[in-house]
Amino acid sequence: MPNAQWHDNTGVACGDEHLKNQQFANWQTIVLGVLLAILVSIGLNSFIIINPGQAGVISILGKARDGALLEGIHLKPPLISVIDVYDLTVQKFEVPAESSTKDLQNLSARFAINFRLDPIQVVQVRRKQGTLENIVSKIIAPQTQEAFKIAAARRTVEEAITKRSELKEDFDNALGDRLDKYGIIVLDTSVVDLTFSPEFARAVEEKQIAEQRAQRAVYVAREAEQEAQAEINRAKGKAEAQRLLAETLKAQGGQLVLQKEAIEAWKTGGAQMPNVLVMGNDAKSSVPFIFNLGNTQNQP
Repeated sequence: MPNAQWHDNTGVACGDEHLKNQQFANWQTIVLGVLLAILVSIGLNSFIIINPGQAGVISILGKARDGALLEGIHLKPPLISVIDVYDLTVQKFEVPAESSTKDLQNLSARFAINFRLDPIQVVQVRRKQGTLENIVSKIIAPQTQEAFKIAAARRTVEEAITKRSELKEDFDNALGDRLDKYGIIVLDTSVVDLTFSPEFARAVEEKQIAEQRAQRAVYVAREAEQEAQAEINRAKGKAEAQRLLAETLKAQGGQLVLQKEAIEAWKTGGAQMPNVLVMGNDAKSSVPFIFNLGNTQNQP
């Protein structure tokens, strides 16, 4: 009996020892798995890939470090660092603006601004402006307004219409100078819309109507002048013809010209063939007298 009891106690002790060893092995596996996961996570957070057209700003414990991270792979302290990635490609935003012209007329416009961030100054952008939305709302929009005021104040509202390219050039120069110090490079601008006050629109319409009327009056005056000149020319021509006729009559054989003129007048007048042709005593010096016997016979 004592030997059997001893064997039983020995078996129980061995079973407990095996269970403890198994539990310890399980804990070791769990700990090793956790450590491996931590190492993998740290390894993955120890570098960052910056794609083309991007720039990164690394902040360690909340402080931005100098020097932007350009395209490629970069190491970084794990867990305690944050990377802000900025898009360096061309951005486009439409911004409204209002101003008064040189002649105190209200002028409204909408500009399409094409810009990109300067990769050299992207760290300063991160420190001062933050996100792209802040850049547009806090920097580009108010500076567009100020640049438009500068350009519009240099010309009248009529010049803003007729010299639109010069207005845009002044606006581009003013806006580029103002945004350059914020690390924003202006590539191009476009005037999407340019509107005026209703009073100026009516004034332009009335001016156009007045100009059209003036042009019509000039046309009518020139037409009357040309017609008067034509009458003068016709009168001169008729006088010259009469002068030549008189000189011809004075010359020898002038009486024949009168006879020819009488016959031509009879022909062009549409009269019928005369029944009687009366000549004077001297046929060479008298004009033929023509009458129709049918007319005399029809008279009572």
